[in-house]
Amino acid sequence: MASISLSLATISYSKALVSHQRISSIASLKPHERTLSSSLLGATLRPRLLTTSRGRSSSNTVITCLASPSSSSSLLPSALLFDCDGVLVDTEKDGHRISFNDTFKERELGVTWDVDLYGELLKIGGGKERMTAYFNKTGWPEKAPKSEEERKEFIASLHKRKTELFMALIEKKLLPLRPGVAKLIDQALEEGVKVAVCSTSNEKAVSAIVSFLLGPERAEKIQIFAGDVVPRKKPDPAIYILAANTLGVDPLSCVVIEDSAIGLAAAKAAGMKCIVTKSGYTANEDFLNADAVFDFIGDPPEERFGLAFARSLLEKQYVS
Repeated sequence: MASISLSLATISYSKALVSHQRISSIASLKPHERTLSSSLLGATLRPRLLTTSRGRSSSNTVITCLASPSSSSSLLPSALLFDCDGVLVDTEKDGHRISFNDTFKERELGVTWDVDLYGELLKIGGGKERMTAYFNKTGWPEKAPKSEEERKEFIASLHKRKTELFMALIEKKLLPLRPGVAKLIDQALEEGVKVAVCSTSNEKAVSAIVSFLLGPERAEKIQIFAGDVVPRKKPDPAIYILAANTLGVDPLSCVVIEDSAIGLAAAKAAGMKCIVTKSGYTANEDFLNADAVFDFIGDPPEERFGLAFARSLLEKQYVS
Protein backbone atom coordinates (compact mmCIF):
# COMPACT_ATOMS: atom_id res chain seq x y z
CA MET A 1 0.00 0.00 0.00
CA ALA A 2 2.95 2.31 0.65
CA SER A 3 3.73 2.32 -3.04
CA ILE A 4 0.49 4.15 -3.84
CA SER A 5 1.52 7.44 -5.45
CA LEU A 6 -1.82 9.16 -5.00
CA SER A 7 -2.43 11.05 -1.76
CA LEU A 8 -5.41 8.79 -1.19
CA ALA A 9 -7.61 6.19 -2.79
CA THR A 10 -11.20 5.65 -1.77
CA ILE A 11 -12.64 2.19 -2.34
CA SER A 12 -16.37 1.73 -2.10
CA TYR A 13 -17.31 -1.83 -1.40
CA SER A 14 -20.77 -3.39 -1.11
CA LYS A 15 -21.55 -6.98 -0.09
CA ALA A 16 -24.67 -6.84 -2.21
CA LEU A 17 -22.64 -6.31 -5.37
CA VAL A 18 -20.43 -8.82 -7.13
CA SER A 19 -17.97 -6.23 -8.43
CA HIS A 20 -16.21 -3.50 -6.47
CA GLN A 21 -16.27 0.17 -7.43
CA ARG A 22 -13.04 2.16 -7.17
CA ILE A 23 -12.86 5.95 -7.18
CA SER A 24 -9.34 6.96 -8.16
CA SER A 25 -9.85 10.56 -9.19
CA ILE A 26 -9.16 12.88 -6.25
CA ALA A 27 -10.91 15.73 -8.01
CA SER A 28 -14.16 13.71 -7.98
CA LEU A 29 -14.16 13.34 -4.21
CA LYS A 30 -16.14 15.57 -1.89
CA PRO A 31 -14.05 17.71 0.49
CA HIS A 32 -14.90 15.57 3.52
CA GLU A 33 -13.68 12.45 1.73
CA ARG A 34 -10.22 13.85 1.02
CA THR A 35 -7.62 12.57 3.46
CA LEU A 36 -3.90 13.32 3.74
CA SER A 37 -1.32 11.93 6.11
CA SER A 38 2.46 12.07 6.42
CA SER A 39 2.63 8.31 6.91
CA LEU A 40 0.59 5.21 6.14
CA LEU A 41 -1.67 4.95 9.15
CA GLY A 42 -4.23 2.39 8.03
CA ALA A 43 -7.83 2.58 6.93
CA THR A 44 -11.01 4.15 8.24
CA LEU A 45 -14.18 2.07 7.87
CA ARG A 46 -17.55 3.79 7.75
CA PRO A 47 -20.49 1.38 7.54
CA ARG A 48 -23.45 2.62 5.55
CA LEU A 49 -26.81 1.05 4.65
CA LEU A 50 -28.03 1.23 1.06
CA THR A 51 -31.58 0.59 -0.08
CA THR A 52 -31.93 -1.29 -3.38
CA SER A 53 -34.65 -0.72 -5.96
CA ARG A 54 -36.53 -3.71 -4.48
CA GLY A 55 -36.48 -2.23 -1.01
CA ARG A 56 -33.75 -4.51 0.42
CA SER A 57 -31.00 -3.00 2.52
CA SER A 58 -27.39 -3.86 1.94
CA SER A 59 -24.29 -3.06 3.94
CA ASN A 60 -21.86 -0.69 2.26
CA THR A 61 -18.43 0.14 3.65
CA VAL A 62 -16.27 3.03 2.49
CA ILE A 63 -12.57 2.41 3.09
CA THR A 64 -10.32 5.44 3.10
CA CYS A 65 -6.68 4.48 2.68
CA LEU A 66 -4.13 6.88 4.14
CA ALA A 67 -1.03 6.55 2.00
CA SER A 68 2.30 8.32 2.10
CA PRO A 69 2.48 11.00 -0.58
CA SER A 70 5.00 10.68 -3.39
CA SER A 71 6.93 13.68 -2.00
CA SER A 72 6.90 15.74 1.20
CA SER A 73 6.17 18.91 -0.80
CA SER A 74 2.54 17.78 -1.23
CA LEU A 75 2.03 18.46 2.47
CA LEU A 76 3.54 21.93 2.49
CA PRO A 77 1.32 25.00 2.77
CA SER A 78 0.51 26.55 -0.60
CA ALA A 79 1.14 29.95 0.95
CA LEU A 80 2.41 31.46 4.19
CA LEU A 81 0.59 34.75 4.88
CA PHE A 82 2.00 37.17 7.44
CA ASP A 83 0.34 40.10 9.14
CA CYS A 84 2.78 43.00 9.36
CA ASP A 85 2.52 45.11 12.51
CA GLY A 86 3.13 42.98 15.60
CA VAL A 87 4.16 39.96 13.51
CA LEU A 88 7.07 41.05 11.32
CA VAL A 89 7.97 43.91 13.64
CA ASP A 90 6.52 44.99 16.99
CA THR A 91 5.71 48.40 15.54
CA GLU A 92 2.66 49.59 17.40
CA LYS A 93 3.86 51.05 20.70
CA ASP A 94 7.12 52.69 19.58
CA GLY A 95 6.41 53.03 15.88
CA HIS A 96 2.87 53.79 14.75
CA ARG A 97 1.79 55.34 18.06
CA ILE A 98 4.76 57.73 18.10
CA SER A 99 4.15 58.65 14.45
CA PHE A 100 0.47 59.39 15.12
CA ASN A 101 1.38 61.59 18.09
CA ASP A 102 4.08 63.47 16.15
CA THR A 103 1.53 64.14 13.39
CA PHE A 104 -1.04 65.42 15.88
CA LYS A 105 1.63 67.67 17.40
CA GLU A 106 2.71 69.07 14.01
CA ARG A 107 -0.90 69.93 13.19
CA GLU A 108 -1.47 71.40 16.69
CA LEU A 109 -4.52 69.25 17.31
CA GLY A 110 -4.03 68.94 21.06
CA VAL A 111 -4.30 65.14 20.89
CA THR A 112 -1.99 62.54 22.41
CA TRP A 113 -2.49 58.79 22.42
CA ASP A 114 -0.86 57.21 25.44
CA VAL A 115 0.20 53.55 25.59
CA ASP A 116 -3.00 52.23 27.16
CA LEU A 117 -5.35 54.27 24.97
CA TYR A 118 -3.57 53.15 21.83
CA GLY A 119 -3.91 49.56 22.95
CA GLU A 120 -7.69 50.03 22.98
CA LEU A 121 -7.67 51.79 19.62
CA LEU A 122 -5.87 48.83 18.04
CA LYS A 123 -9.12 46.92 18.23
CA ILE A 124 -10.09 49.02 15.20
CA GLY A 125 -8.40 47.88 12.00
CA GLY A 126 -6.75 50.59 9.89
CA GLY A 127 -5.16 53.92 10.84
CA LYS A 128 -7.69 56.15 9.09
CA GLU A 129 -10.55 54.17 10.60
CA ARG A 130 -8.86 54.39 14.01
CA MET A 131 -8.60 58.19 13.92
CA THR A 132 -12.14 58.59 12.64
CA ALA A 133 -13.58 56.39 15.39
CA TYR A 134 -11.58 58.25 18.04
CA PHE A 135 -12.68 61.70 16.89
CA ASN A 136 -16.29 60.57 16.51
CA LYS A 137 -16.25 59.42 20.12
CA THR A 138 -14.24 62.19 21.81
CA GLY A 139 -15.07 65.11 19.54
CA TRP A 140 -13.32 66.49 16.47
CA PRO A 141 -10.46 68.99 16.93
CA GLU A 142 -11.29 72.65 16.41
CA LYS A 143 -9.05 72.73 13.33
CA ALA A 144 -10.93 69.85 11.72
CA PRO A 145 -13.47 70.68 8.98
CA LYS A 146 -17.18 70.26 9.57
CA SER A 147 -18.50 68.36 6.56
CA GLU A 148 -18.16 64.60 6.30
CA GLU A 149 -16.41 64.73 2.93
CA GLU A 150 -13.88 67.31 4.12
CA ARG A 151 -13.25 65.27 7.25
CA LYS A 152 -12.38 62.25 5.10
CA GLU A 153 -9.81 64.39 3.30
CA PHE A 154 -8.55 65.72 6.65
CA ILE A 155 -8.08 62.17 8.00
CA ALA A 156 -6.37 61.10 4.78
CA SER A 157 -3.90 64.00 5.05
CA LEU A 158 -3.12 63.13 8.68
CA HIS A 159 -2.57 59.51 7.76
CA LYS A 160 -0.31 60.42 4.85
CA ARG A 161 1.94 62.49 7.13
CA LYS A 162 1.89 59.79 9.81
CA THR A 163 3.03 57.24 7.21
CA GLU A 164 5.93 59.49 6.16
CA LEU A 165 7.11 59.78 9.77
CA PHE A 166 6.71 56.04 10.32
CA MET A 167 8.69 55.18 7.17
CA ALA A 168 11.53 57.38 8.41
CA LEU A 169 11.72 55.22 11.54
CA ILE A 170 11.81 52.07 9.43
CA GLU A 171 14.47 53.39 7.07
CA LYS A 172 16.69 54.16 10.06
CA LYS A 173 16.12 50.55 11.19
CA LEU A 174 15.15 51.73 14.65
CA LEU A 175 12.58 48.91 14.88
CA PRO A 176 14.03 45.39 14.42
CA LEU A 177 12.38 42.29 12.97
CA ARG A 178 10.85 39.98 15.53
CA PRO A 179 12.89 36.81 16.27
CA GLY A 180 12.49 34.02 13.73
CA VAL A 181 10.65 36.00 11.05
CA ALA A 182 13.48 35.96 8.50
CA LYS A 183 14.20 32.29 9.25
CA LEU A 184 10.61 31.19 8.63
CA ILE A 185 10.33 33.21 5.42
CA ASP A 186 13.59 31.71 4.16
CA GLN A 187 12.36 28.19 4.94
CA ALA A 188 9.16 28.83 2.99
CA LEU A 189 10.87 30.37 -0.04
CA GLU A 190 13.44 27.56 -0.19
CA GLU A 191 10.60 25.01 -0.36
CA GLY A 192 8.70 26.92 -3.02
CA VAL A 193 5.94 28.05 -0.66
CA LYS A 194 4.43 31.39 -1.67
CA VAL A 195 4.88 34.18 0.87
CA ALA A 196 2.76 37.32 1.24
CA VAL A 197 2.13 40.06 3.78
CA CYS A 198 -1.53 40.96 4.44
CA SER A 199 -2.01 44.09 6.53
CA THR A 200 -4.50 46.84 7.25
CA SER A 201 -1.61 49.33 7.35
CA ASN A 202 -0.69 51.69 4.53
CA GLU A 203 0.89 49.88 1.57
CA LYS A 204 3.92 52.19 1.53
CA ALA A 205 4.61 51.54 5.22
CA VAL A 206 4.33 47.77 4.77
CA SER A 207 6.57 47.86 1.68
CA ALA A 208 9.16 49.84 3.64
CA ILE A 209 9.21 47.24 6.40
CA VAL A 210 9.57 44.38 3.92
CA SER A 211 12.24 46.13 1.82
CA PHE A 212 14.39 47.68 4.53
CA LEU A 213 14.15 45.01 7.22
CA LEU A 214 13.87 41.80 5.18
CA GLY A 215 16.13 42.99 2.39
CA PRO A 216 15.65 43.38 -1.37
CA GLU A 217 16.26 39.71 -2.24
CA ARG A 218 13.43 38.52 -0.03
CA ALA A 219 11.24 41.53 -0.82
CA GLU A 220 11.09 40.78 -4.55
CA LYS A 221 9.66 37.33 -3.75
CA ILE A 222 7.02 38.56 -1.30
CA GLN A 223 3.66 39.89 -2.47
CA ILE A 224 2.03 42.64 -0.42
CA PHE A 225 -1.69 43.16 0.18
CA ALA A 226 -2.22 46.23 2.32
CA GLY A 227 -4.13 49.38 3.10
CA ASP A 228 -7.19 50.11 1.01
CA VAL A 229 -6.68 47.19 -1.37
CA VAL A 230 -9.95 45.84 0.05
CA PRO A 231 -13.00 47.89 1.12
CA ARG A 232 -13.44 46.09 4.44
CA LYS A 233 -10.56 45.56 6.83
CA LYS A 234 -9.86 42.93 9.48
CA PRO A 235 -11.71 41.23 11.14
CA ASP A 236 -13.37 40.95 7.74
CA PRO A 237 -11.63 38.13 5.78
CA ALA A 238 -11.52 40.13 2.52
CA ILE A 239 -7.75 40.68 2.50
CA TYR A 240 -6.97 37.00 3.03
CA ILE A 241 -9.47 35.92 0.41
CA LEU A 242 -7.95 38.42 -2.03
CA ALA A 243 -4.47 37.08 -1.29
CA ALA A 244 -5.51 33.47 -1.91
CA ASN A 245 -7.29 34.36 -5.15
CA THR A 246 -4.39 36.47 -6.42
CA LEU A 247 -1.78 33.85 -5.53
CA GLY A 248 -3.95 31.14 -7.08
CA VAL A 249 -4.08 28.94 -3.98
CA ASP A 250 -6.79 27.20 -1.97
CA PRO A 251 -7.52 29.06 1.30
CA LEU A 252 -7.65 25.67 3.04
CA SER A 253 -3.98 25.13 2.19
CA CYS A 254 -2.82 28.51 3.56
CA VAL A 255 -1.27 29.17 6.97
CA VAL A 256 -1.54 32.67 8.45
CA ILE A 257 0.74 34.21 11.08
CA GLU A 258 -1.17 36.81 13.12
CA ASP A 259 -0.77 38.58 16.45
CA SER A 260 -4.24 39.97 17.19
CA ALA A 261 -7.77 38.76 17.79
CA ILE A 262 -9.12 40.71 14.81
CA GLY A 263 -6.43 39.23 12.57
CA LEU A 264 -7.19 35.74 13.84
CA ALA A 265 -10.90 36.26 13.16
CA ALA A 266 -10.12 37.36 9.59
CA ALA A 267 -7.91 34.34 8.90
CA LYS A 268 -10.39 31.81 10.29
CA ALA A 269 -13.30 33.43 8.44
CA ALA A 270 -11.27 32.93 5.25
CA GLY A 271 -11.00 29.21 6.07
CA MET A 272 -7.27 29.30 6.80
CA LYS A 273 -5.08 27.83 9.53
CA CYS A 274 -3.77 30.52 11.88
CA ILE A 275 -0.76 30.61 14.19
CA VAL A 276 -0.71 33.51 16.66
CA THR A 277 2.55 35.06 17.84
CA LYS A 278 1.55 37.37 20.66
CA SER A 279 2.87 40.94 20.64
CA GLY A 280 3.20 43.61 23.28
CA TYR A 281 -0.36 44.88 22.89
CA THR A 282 -2.11 41.56 22.23
CA ALA A 283 -0.72 39.22 24.89
CA ASN A 284 -4.00 39.10 26.82
CA GLU A 285 -6.43 38.88 23.89
CA ASP A 286 -8.67 35.88 23.31
CA PHE A 287 -7.00 33.41 20.94
CA LEU A 288 -9.24 30.43 21.67
CA ASN A 289 -9.88 29.79 17.96
CA ALA A 290 -6.21 29.84 16.98
CA ASP A 291 -4.60 26.63 15.72
CA ALA A 292 -1.54 27.45 17.82
CA VAL A 293 -0.33 30.31 20.04
CA PHE A 294 3.32 31.25 20.71
CA ASP A 295 5.15 34.19 22.23
CA PHE A 296 7.24 34.51 19.06
CA ILE A 297 8.59 32.45 16.15
CA GLY A 298 12.15 32.42 17.39
CA ASP A 299 15.59 31.55 16.10
CA PRO A 300 17.65 28.59 17.36
CA PRO A 301 18.25 27.85 20.18
CA GLU A 302 15.11 29.79 21.19
CA GLU A 303 13.04 28.60 18.22
CA ARG A 304 9.34 28.07 18.95
CA PHE A 305 8.28 26.77 15.52
CA GLY A 306 9.23 26.61 11.85
CA LEU A 307 7.81 25.53 8.51
CA ALA A 308 7.58 21.90 9.65
CA PHE A 309 5.06 22.93 12.30
CA ALA A 310 2.95 24.80 9.73
CA ARG A 311 2.98 21.63 7.64
CA SER A 312 1.78 19.57 10.59
CA LEU A 313 -1.29 21.80 10.99
CA LEU A 314 -2.37 21.00 7.42
CA GLU A 315 -1.82 17.26 7.97
CA LYS A 316 -4.20 17.38 10.93
CA GLN A 317 -6.72 19.27 8.82
CA TYR A 318 -6.97 16.45 6.28
CA VAL A 319 -6.86 13.47 8.64
CA SER A 320 -10.45 12.39 9.31
